Amino acid sequence: MAGGAIAVEGGGRSSMYQGRTTFAVVMIAIVAASGGLLFGYDNGITGGVITMRNFQELFFPEEINKPAGGGYCRYDDHILQLFTSSLFLAGAFSALVGMVTSKKLGRRFTMIAGGAAFLIGTILLASAYHIAQLVIGRIVLGIGVGFATQAVPLYLSEMAPYQLRGALNILFQLAVTIGIFAAQLINYGTQNIYPWGWRLSLALAGVPGCLLFFGALLLPDTPNSLIERGHLEKGEQVLQRIRGTKDVTVELEDIVDAVNVARTVKNPWGTIFRRRYRPQLVISCLIPTFQQWVGINAIIFYAPQLFQTTGSSSDDALLSTVIIGAVNVASTVVAIIVVDRFGRKFLLIEGGIQLLVCEFVVGALIASSLGTSGLGMPSPQIGQATIAFICIYIAGFAWSWGPLGWLVPTEIQPLETRAAGTAINTFVNLIMTFTVGQTFLSMLCAMGFGVSTPVAWVLVNQCCRKCDRQSMPPAAVILGNGANVGSDSLLNNPLWSQAAARLCCVACLYF
Repeated sequence: MAGGAIAVEGGGRSSMYQGRTTFAVVMIAIVAASGGLLFGYDNGITGGVITMRNFQELFFPEEINKPAGGGYCRYDDHILQLFTSSLFLAGAFSALVGMVTSKKLGRRFTMIAGGAAFLIGTILLASAYHIAQLVIGRIVLGIGVGFATQAVPLYLSEMAPYQLRGALNILFQLAVTIGIFAAQLINYGTQNIYPWGWRLSLALAGVPGCLLFFGALLLPDTPNSLIERGHLEKGEQVLQRIRGTKDVTVELEDIVDAVNVARTVKNPWGTIFRRRYRPQLVISCLIPTFQQWVGINAIIFYAPQLFQTTGSSSDDALLSTVIIGAVNVASTVVAIIVVDRFGRKFLLIEGGIQLLVCEFVVGALIASSLGTSGLGMPSPQIGQATIAFICIYIAGFAWSWGPLGWLVPTEIQPLETRAAGTAINTFVNLIMTFTVGQTFLSMLCAMGFGVSTPVAWVLVNQCCRKCDRQSMPPAAVILGNGANVGSDSLLNNPLWSQAAARLCCVACLYF
């Protein structure tokens, strides 16, 4: 869910930019990042709602008589998975529409439209009496999520001072994790409210929807968007406001130069598929693919079902999910603090190793407790160890692949491909999220403990060597190279395509 300006540490004229981190830009970032609450809340709410008896009685009565534990196949239901995953399929395609509206009508307009769609979808869900209305409501929510995930990170990238761009972009990811945590807390509190607890859980999704909708009404559009649409004077005024100084000449000139270059691009979709921009295209597809293949959303979506499979009661499963949500939020705060200090590559490598180890350990723990059939006797000690390693897994993702899976593809896009590149990144991410949501419970049934076998390997050695602290590139840099990155990065490395091919082969062999 990201999009943003491009720069390299010390590149261009960023050292000459005047201004400071003003209260205005902090408030703008907080309100805009609340769009992440939309995405996070809907990530975290469905797993808990599915476990509620009053929800099952109305929509999935066949689930009620299944025993606790019940083996790996207890929740193997394609319609139940569709309730979770349909949002992300709709979001993937609406993100492409959001790319057009962000460019033609502005980032702010797209954020307002996303908030409005989210409110409509919330009403449909909370008032549902038939599974079809549930799915339609989730699809409308997906439209809102697609717009928000397309526009909000792009908005944050263009509002942020170059030296804080990484931290402020990750503010969006922090909002996602807060939304997940809030949903898990609400599910834990409403699970015993009969018969409308599940309706309350779904209805409270309107809170982040209202925050985005009404907050966006009060926000200005970004200087980049205003200048791109011909409002130079207004763009300069906004830039002066968010930088806290009248002396924004150098930064304004760079933005204008970049916009002039972008205007020469009549077809951004055709542009990004040119050989010159192929590295950006490949990375914008591979990083979100592997971000989802590490399995994070299988945990976020279906943690209650996973814990019930290993023998936990409904109450204990939801409580464990709350603990995971708290770890997720705390670890994302760590990412905000260290992302510009340690750099993208270090965090991606460290996080990848941490995820790899935890997935193998969790698989081994579940296998030792439940066996290959899933009908073994769960051990409380093994259950506690499983929760502990899942928490370590969540922490590793939250300070590495979670936020950086959005930030890195954003930072490598020049202005002329930014809208298309951001839309592709969002589309691939949401399509992969849909795939995980629609297949995980069936994979758990078919593969048992083997479902935790990791797929993604760290691709940063060839892909992301110099994506640290970026600023807006001058037009000459864009024209000369297509992306403003370090000379030893993937974008200038002749081996990038070989690395991408090897990664694709690994994925194909796995499947």
